[in-house]
Order: sequence, then structure tokens, then C-alpha cells
Amino acid sequence: MDPANESSEGTPFILLGLTADPRQRQPLLVLFLVLYTAGILGNGLIVAAIQVSPALHAPMYFLLAHLSFADLCFTSVTVPKMLANLIAHDRSISLAGCLTQMYFFFAVGVTDSCLLAAMAYDRYMAIRHPLHYATKMSRAVCTALVGTAWLVSHAHSLLHILLMARLSFCASHRVPHFFCDHQPLLRLSCSDTRHIQLLIFTEGAAVVVTPFLLILASYGAIAAAVLRLPSASGRLRAVSTCGSHLAVVGLFYGTVIAVYFQPTARYEAERGRVATVMYTVITPMLNPVIYSLRNRDVQGALRALFTGRRRISAGDT
Repeated sequence: MDPANESSEGTPFILLGLTADPRQRQPLLVLFLVLYTAGILGNGLIVAAIQVSPALHAPMYFLLAHLSFADLCFTSVTVPKMLANLIAHDRSISLAGCLTQMYFFFAVGVTDSCLLAAMAYDRYMAIRHPLHYATKMSRAVCTALVGTAWLVSHAHSLLHILLMARLSFCASHRVPHFFCDHQPLLRLSCSDTRHIQLLIFTEGAAVVVTPFLLILASYGAIAAAVLRLPSASGRLRAVSTCGSHLAVVGLFYGTVIAVYFQPTARYEAERGRVATVMYTVITPMLNPVIYSLRNRDVQGALRALFTGRRRISAGDT
């Protein structure tokens, strides 16, 4: 760690949260508690249903289970601390706690990004190469995709945290955010942050923008195949499904890119907090609905889960 940082090591950061108005804290607490609970229940049920149902052991559901688990972890890194700070007088967090939160936030967030790309690739293979789908998307291939997603995300996060730990924070320690995020902390640093900003625009773009472009390419190819379907109702249903997927993907990546891929000097705290809520709370809550709960196989597995039946077949759904 940079010796210049020693003077700030013992000084905790103060998370200012979503609002400075005490009258808004209780409504925000209720709102985000409901959203967080819905996200945890939705993603947790999807993971449980896929685990217990033999009908949901296809590659698509294997990837979906990992996406739901990643979403569950993603919201849990930041939201519980945010909820606690809405009712607590002490909203401080140590430098070690701040870096730890940031590490897991980036690790799980990048995993989420990579898994969304893997799921888009899976749908592309299912539609464009149905005869070779079982071979090209075998359990070994899916496991390799998931393992690569987790490995790349942790390497990405570790690199950023090692650089952040070398910064000195000799100015204000008041963070205008509800968790420890890159841009607000870089604004507080009195060190040279150009190397970290360069890393965001290069290596960061590789793990965020590249999956986004792959998703767009996959759905573009899927759309071309859908338009050739003989059934008008089939085309309409496929377009509706793809449209809802792309809407959530666009919300996730659009807000992520808006927050991180801009110079630190242009970062606006209030706008950044709103955008961050979209990809840390809203999209993880919507993913179970968009990807799972409208699926008949998943609905059947959830019914079996609630009624205590351990085994269901595809015919049950």
C-alpha cells in the first residue's frame, strides 16, 4: 500500500446514501426492502426449482441457475448495507470494508455480464444449429463457460482493487453514494488516478462492452431466424420474448456504461446513484420474471417445489 495512504487508513468513509433528507429515508427503506426481498425470493426460487427438477437440467437452465445465483449475490453485496444506513446514525465503513465490498461487487457484476452473454450464445446455438445443439452446448461446454465467467470476473476485480488500495484519500471521506463504487472514490482521491481510469476504458471495456456486443450479435442472428418461421403466432411469441430479454439487457448494460465509461471529472453523483440503482437492484429483480417465470417448464418446477414433489417430468409442465 502507498505510504501516502497510511494517514487515511484509520479514517472511515461515510456513505451519504441515496438522500440527505431524513423524511425520505423511511419511504426509501420500505421501497428497497420490498425490491430486495422480491429479488432474493425470485432468484432463490429459480435456483431451487432448477436444482430439484430433472426437467430443468438442460444447458439453458444450467446457465440460468448460475445467473440467478449471481444476481442474488450481486444485490446482497450492496443493498443490505444501504438498508442499514437508511435507519442507522453511523453510516461509516472502513477502508478495508470499502475495498472488500468493491471487490465482490465487481466480481459478481462482471460474472453477471459474462453469463448474460453465455445465455445469448446458448439461445443462438439452439435456434441456428438445433441438430448440433446437444454437442455444442454439452454440460462440459456449459461448465467451461460458467467457470470462465467466474475466473475472469475475479481476476478483473482483483486487479482493480490492488490499484485502488494504493490510492491515498487525504481529502473528504464523505462518499456521495450508497456503497463504495469506483467513480465516487476516485473523486475523493488526491493520488494520480489516470492509470485506473485507463484500465476502466481498456480492460473494463473488454469484460463489459464485449459481452454486450456479443449479445446484440446473437439476438440479431436469432431475429433473422425467427423471421423465417412459418407460423405468425410463433414469430410474434419469439419477438415478444427476445424483445423483453433485450429490454432488460439494454437497461443493465446501458446504465453500467453510462456510469463507468466516462471521465471521473464528469461524474455526477445524483445521476450516478439513479443509474446504479437500475443495474444493482432493478435488473436482478426483473431477470427471474423475464428469463424464467413466464416459462412453462419453470412454472411446473415451482409448483412441484411448493407442493413437495421432488421429481417432475417434462409432461407435467
